[in-house]
Amino acid sequence: MTPAPQIMVVDDEPNMLKVLGSLLRREGHEVLEASDGQTALALMEEHHVDLLLADLRMPGIDGMELMSRAQGVRPELPVIIITAHGTIDIAVDAMKKGAFNFVTKPFDWNELRQVVRSALETARLSRRELGPEAAVIAERGGGGGGGGGAEGLQIIGSSPAMQAIYEVIDRVAVTGSTVLVTGESGTGKELVARAIHQKSRFASKAFIKVNCAAIPKELIESELFGYEKGAFTGAVTSKPGRFELADGGTLFLDEIAEIPLEMQVKLLRAVQDREFERVGGVKTLKVDLRLVTATNVDIRKAVEKGAFRDDLYYRLNVVNVHLPPFRERREDIAPLADYFLARFNEKLEKRVGGFSAEARELLHGYHWPGNIRELENFMERAVLFDRDGEIGVDDLPDELKGAPAQEAGAAASPWAGAPRDSKAFSLKEAVKAETSKVERELIMSALDQTGGNVTRAARLLQISRKSLQLKMKELGIREELAKGGTP
Repeated sequence: MTPAPQIMVVDDEPNMLKVLGSLLRREGHEVLEASDGQTALALMEEHHVDLLLADLRMPGIDGMELMSRAQGVRPELPVIIITAHGTIDIAVDAMKKGAFNFVTKPFDWNELRQVVRSALETARLSRRELGPEAAVIAERGGGGGGGGGAEGLQIIGSSPAMQAIYEVIDRVAVTGSTVLVTGESGTGKELVARAIHQKSRFASKAFIKVNCAAIPKELIESELFGYEKGAFTGAVTSKPGRFELADGGTLFLDEIAEIPLEMQVKLLRAVQDREFERVGGVKTLKVDLRLVTATNVDIRKAVEKGAFRDDLYYRLNVVNVHLPPFRERREDIAPLADYFLARFNEKLEKRVGGFSAEARELLHGYHWPGNIRELENFMERAVLFDRDGEIGVDDLPDELKGAPAQEAGAAASPWAGAPRDSKAFSLKEAVKAETSKVERELIMSALDQTGGNVTRAARLLQISRKSLQLKMKELGIREELAKGGTP
């Protein structure tokens, strides 16, 4: 069972703190409460927070500074700013600086609930696509072969396929052309979008991201184009959309194929003419921005089926950057494995020196259906469980050890090697069993490393102490330890 999202709520008004905490708990979230920014930062050092909900104006550390300091440690942390009517311009500035969204006091609960859901879902989808952002782009000098990329950034990979991508990024970045980034999930499409932004004339302005799959179809129009006060129930004030927020910068529409067909006409006009109206508004707004979109599906097939407008597709696909799957650029496996090794050594406070020859051979021969994200997950587990200072075959997951080497570009069947018994094809049960097994291994390892200290083990696993206790009970670990078992 996936732990409930943990939300940090920060507000210096006791009643507001109490109300927000109660409403969010009713939605099934775990809630941490703080009445000031300093307390919030201290709590975030002890707990893994999935979402930060912070009042804009507080004594001492205000919402803007709190967001800056929290995202300085965790750049991927989504932040929602709570603001009064008179400070909306500041809240908009906060969004341009990295906030996911803002809500106004007195807030409409339905709006807040939807913003919270969208923030959590966007963060989940980003983790699914990228892992942490450094999965493909690392600090300059941070491990692996080199290539192009934005100033101060380096896209790891020296294969011919990646060299071609660096050239396209360099050439398209200096223009204002619309870019469509395609590729399988886990190949790093958002990172390419950020690299294009940072090398362009729009780099000094905001990079605004929207994951179209995370927004309910009935809200996508107001999310993209904003709305006027009174446009619908709950619209207690006017609010700019993502097109306005990205004016002068870059707007990145991820999973663009998920845009509802009925919204595509209005989107086409905004893409073509860079103009639109807010929901409930009559004034036409014009923007100057770079538009980058991305998808992991074959959008041409969606056009053929009538699920995506062909005129919109042609407007979006001015320049196409296609990211090849990991199995088609095997020269990059070793540099990225070395990079992840260094990163997880630091994160997990380990000193793993490298790989055995056999382990490197397995890494190179595997078909990587989950692309870079899968390598990242494998490496975290290998570093976590390693005991002798070198990653060998025994430290690698069973699925990697049991997989035959694939020819570049050949996709492995998900049923390869499965018995013909129909029960073996129960994906739900197989995933459940494998998930429980991995969860148990990680928890026992964390308890072992912390001498059975549940609080420290929870911190190591980046979940709350309560979530770890519930998971230990669910997996029977508490009973086992109570009977004298060793972690």
